Amino acid sequence: MAVCTGVTLEHYRELEGGEADFSFTFIYKCAARLGIDTTDLLAGSSPTLAEYSVTRAGGGLPIARRKGFSYRNLAPLFKNKIAEPFLVKAKYVPEEADQPIRLSSHDGQEYDYILTGKLKVSVDGHTELLGPGDSIYYDSSKPHGMIAWEEDCTFLATTISNGAPAYDYPDNAEQTVEAEVSVENQLSPLPEDPVALRFIECIEENGKLKEIRFKNEEKYNFAYDTVDAIAEKTPGKVALLHLDRNKNETRFTFGDISHLSNRAANYFESLGIRQGDTVMLVLKRHWQFWIASIALHKLGAVAIPATHMLVEHDFEYRYRAASVKAIVCTGDGQTAMHAENAEKLVEQDIIKIMCHGEREGWHSFDSEFMAFPDTFERRMSACGSETMYMLFTSGTTGYPKIAAHSYKYALGHYITARYWHNADPNGIHFTISDTGWGKALWGKLYGQWLCESCVFAYDFDKFEADDILPLFHKYNITTFCAPPTMFRFFIKAGIERYDLSSLKHVTIAGEALNPEVFYKFKEYTGLSLMEGFGQTETTLVIGNFVGDTPKPGSMGHPSPLFDVDIVDPDGRSCDVGETGEIVVRTDRGIPCGLFKGYYRNEEATKEAWHDGMYHTGDTAWRDEDGYFWYVGRIDDVIKSSGYRIGPFEIESVIMELPYVLECAVTAVPDEIRGQIVKASVVLVKGKEGTPELVKEIQTYVKEHTAPYKYPRIVEFMDELPKTISGKIRRVELRKKDAQ
Repeated sequence: MAVCTGVTLEHYRELEGGEADFSFTFIYKCAARLGIDTTDLLAGSSPTLAEYSVTRAGGGLPIARRKGFSYRNLAPLFKNKIAEPFLVKAKYVPEEADQPIRLSSHDGQEYDYILTGKLKVSVDGHTELLGPGDSIYYDSSKPHGMIAWEEDCTFLATTISNGAPAYDYPDNAEQTVEAEVSVENQLSPLPEDPVALRFIECIEENGKLKEIRFKNEEKYNFAYDTVDAIAEKTPGKVALLHLDRNKNETRFTFGDISHLSNRAANYFESLGIRQGDTVMLVLKRHWQFWIASIALHKLGAVAIPATHMLVEHDFEYRYRAASVKAIVCTGDGQTAMHAENAEKLVEQDIIKIMCHGEREGWHSFDSEFMAFPDTFERRMSACGSETMYMLFTSGTTGYPKIAAHSYKYALGHYITARYWHNADPNGIHFTISDTGWGKALWGKLYGQWLCESCVFAYDFDKFEADDILPLFHKYNITTFCAPPTMFRFFIKAGIERYDLSSLKHVTIAGEALNPEVFYKFKEYTGLSLMEGFGQTETTLVIGNFVGDTPKPGSMGHPSPLFDVDIVDPDGRSCDVGETGEIVVRTDRGIPCGLFKGYYRNEEATKEAWHDGMYHTGDTAWRDEDGYFWYVGRIDDVIKSSGYRIGPFEIESVIMELPYVLECAVTAVPDEIRGQIVKASVVLVKGKEGTPELVKEIQTYVKEHTAPYKYPRIVEFMDELPKTISGKIRRVELRKKDAQ
């Protein structure tokens, strides 16, 4: 219960022993996790009155006190309520006057009537100061919060559900309750009349996904059938909460996204962009990325996201490889200059559109697109198996390939968001990723909006842990995903100093997770990091899904979307404990979420996709419980004295050392052993690499894994070579050592 209510075990014992006051949130988390009403929890009995209920002066069920707030439920004994009335007393706390009001949201509506004192209320970015006799009625699905102002305040608060009873009390007060329900095991609720289920059917067992099916997918277009459909159903629901680099906040509703993308589609069409044209999006985390993406989907043009860190030769390669027709580019920094210079090197005229700035020879998106109509006629042929998105791979071993995805790709991310991220339609999801990376499509767009959840985006220039960590509390972020490297920075920055209590589910991907990071984060937050695995070519292939008990360091179980196996070089399924290549079998059909192939590269497509299997190039082994454990890329496996050594296991051990920030393990040629293990290590600030430290690292690895795996060479580096998407380029380290 300590874990599921977000408190430490010690604090929970204090609460249970009556040594500390219950908070409003704590009581409701307990009741929600146990599937009972707060009355059952506090009074020990269920409401039984069906006609009327009287509460005398000074009566009511005391619910909680939280930072000076105390609540009394004024109708605790009435069953099947469509509203919950509370008498609330808020204590004035001078220190809160200079702090942002903490916001939250929940389904339904709320009505507050001020009896005495003053109440400062914030609703969806608007602030009101209310006095005695004043009242406010609002949509409580919008972010809202309140504090007493200048004096203590007493008010009546009534929360109203969306048509159904607030709680359907059983005639029989007996309840069957599962003990110790963890946060990870609580699947978020579905929105009312889910738009996604018009195209998706999920078969669950005890709250866990067993099978997923699709319908009408050949007619599906995310822009029309998800974004516009939600906009028609709930136009005022917030889709995107965006912070610019200065943390200026803008909220875009689904209605806003629908209308703005229509304007952008008309604008793009006026510039000569047509269905099937390829359009690069180099937009950092600007809000225009979301508008432009949806607009291109409506138009039927093919979006190609790319990072702003590209330089001239990167643009030249991409222009040629993808026959780029247009580019929508940030005006920040030198990116547009590099893009422009590259155009001069290729024999094609590129339509150049700039956001966040103006430049000669470029169209200005910001000043031009709003002049176009906010309606756009649907292109019926832009759907299903047609190409929607193209993504350049990371290029860890050579020039990036182009993975082409159809409109059905978006549907494949429903599992990513609902059953892995646990995206909540009443919550806010935050994935840290530049929009130029494939991970942005995993956590900043498709699956989250299919779940009708709000996406949080912060357009920062440089990742700083101390800059990111306060945002969770301020914006009440409920679900979060980031690569392991960022969690390591969080931990080293002192994660225990920040309030992360709003988080209910946290996922991790992008590189293999070291157990040390898992345990440290669990220690500080009580939450398990739920690892997942996938590629630019896929959606989530393997993961620790909602309802799973994670094994630290394991990738989890195969997604029900894919037929996943581990095979040896002959294509035979590997036995338990045997290392092989992760493959997706496609002999019985190609699922939504798997790429169409590499654009204009039939040779690379056949190399990766043959014998009825898509070959990921990643190796792993499977334990007796069906969990997958990552070993490394096929090219990264080290062969030393007859042993096959996976780099990840050694990296995980080295990462346990407190002075190690990052490391990469590679093979170095050796005349006697064939190859030997080398560790390239980046130390934390203030730690100096010495011969004594080399011996300490080697000894530690010998003592914590098989001795033959220890790194015979340890090199200290200021930084590791990485791709533009942040992945370690071990091939570069190997080339350096082979010279």
